Amino acid sequence: MSSQRGNVRKTGPPKHQNKKAFKNSLHDTSKKTKEINSLEVTGVCARCKDIIDWKIKYKKYKPLTVPKKCTKCEQKSVKRAYYMICTDCAKHHGVCAKCGEKKDIVQGPGLSAEEEASLNSQLQQELKMLPERKRRTFLRLQAEGKFSDSGSAATFEDNSDQDTDEDCMSENEIG
Repeated sequence: MSSQRGNVRKTGPPKHQNKKAFKNSLHDTSKKTKEINSLEVTGVCARCKDIIDWKIKYKKYKPLTVPKKCTKCEQKSVKRAYYMICTDCAKHHGVCAKCGEKKDIVQGPGLSAEEEASLNSQLQQELKMLPERKRRTFLRLQAEGKFSDSGSAATFEDNSDQDTDEDCMSENEIG
């Protein structure tokens, strides 16, 4: 762009253009960088999630060293950087943990250890109720990654009937 008075139009492409995208772990392979890259942003609205993801992507994220005070309960229970409200208060009030506004939460906070254990025990109980063939099929599909641990065996039963019908048809056609 010229410094000439009144000449405000750009001409041509930028002088220097990046050939490769920025990688925040290219030269820094420390444990802290790996930890920051593996962070899962939960309990926030879409805009706040984008902001925090940008900070992580371009190496601007600075993790907390000491827990922060929650603005709702006044306890030192905020353990994530850039959050204002602890996860319990954010869940209870139904607000974004970063901006504090009532918006659609993109991804709720992860399950606690107790909730995860109860879901796991419930899944084991449902697996015991299944016939041996369906149970083995479910475990095989789960090992292949087609079913997650959070999926229930009850939903599997509905889908498995179709699979067994197809298996029987193929056996009948062959034999």
